[in-house]
Amino acid sequence: MQVHLTNRQQNILWATIRHYIATAEPVGSKALIEGFDLGISSATIRNVMGVLEKSGLLYQPHTSAGRIPSDSGYRIYVDQLIKPSETLAKEVETALQRHLHWDDWSLEALLQGAAQILATLSGCITLITMPQTTTAKLRHLQLVQIESGKIMLIVVTDSYETHSKVMDLFSISSVTKPEPEVIDHQLQIVSNFLNSHLRGRSLLELGYLDWSELDQEFRVYGEFLKSSLVELTHRALAPTTTQIMVRGIGEVLRQPEFSQVQQVQTIMQLLEEEQDQLWHLICEKTEMDDTNKSKVTVRIGTENPLEPIRTCTLISAIYRRGSVPVGSVGVLGPTRLDYESAIAVVAAAANYLSEAFS
Repeated sequence: MQVHLTNRQQNILWATIRHYIATAEPVGSKALIEGFDLGISSATIRNVMGVLEKSGLLYQPHTSAGRIPSDSGYRIYVDQLIKPSETLAKEVETALQRHLHWDDWSLEALLQGAAQILATLSGCITLITMPQTTTAKLRHLQLVQIESGKIMLIVVTDSYETHSKVMDLFSISSVTKPEPEVIDHQLQIVSNFLNSHLRGRSLLELGYLDWSELDQEFRVYGEFLKSSLVELTHRALAPTTTQIMVRGIGEVLRQPEFSQVQQVQTIMQLLEEEQDQLWHLICEKTEMDDTNKSKVTVRIGTENPLEPIRTCTLISAIYRRGSVPVGSVGVLGPTRLDYESAIAVVAAAANYLSEAFS
């Protein structure tokens, strides 16, 4: 939105929005005189606010009330009058590094933990999508004997998703069963062989290994592995597009903007039952900036195409594996939110996850 404001008009708009974000009360000239060092009279402030109202950037909810920002006013504020908080961005990165343990947690637990951290720091509903796995590659594969003749195949992808399959090895083979110690030794050799040949390859390649390279004594595992790898591949590549980690609902819904039960119900229905619509919105591919980081998208109020959140602001950014978009981080709150902080939280989280997945 291209609106050319004088410095004075910018200052008044900035101060009005800052005061409204802090108080949730319509803003009058007296409040700006008392709260900000604008260096101009109350009458001048009223005149400028009148101009901003005629421009569609402010409006009066009631005739005798002060003014509050419109969606267009917030758009000017976000695009021209603020910068994301660098201090909070560092806090986000530090918190994620300190509290997320990639070697110990499952991917889902990691993203749930990240969502909770972001909800706490932003005060918004936090949304993190599970990564798409159509481009997933093998990070590690392990064969483990869990009891006599029972073998577990464990596959870990480069996005730290884990898939496993348990089968009775000798129910599909006529070969005499070796001693457990021999099986353990053979499983380690086969695991090493598979990792050396498959690490870094797409999951789609797992079912197409050339088993002729295995020595004769290990061929017994070929039949087991061939069917198991194909099954795990199909499972790993199954669509997960609607799986979104959601945190921070309780805090946000206590805001005055959500005092109407019907509005809360429609938002909850979207978050719980219609995630596919939300997923397509926040996972739209975005451009990357000059530092090779995803740009943050800010949708304010009526800019949102989904009716339940047209009184909300949705801020999102894509996280990537290398240059490939795989998921999204977002926050959802009232249009009256701390944009400097919320934008910083989303950008820092997306960059952190991009580095982690890459």
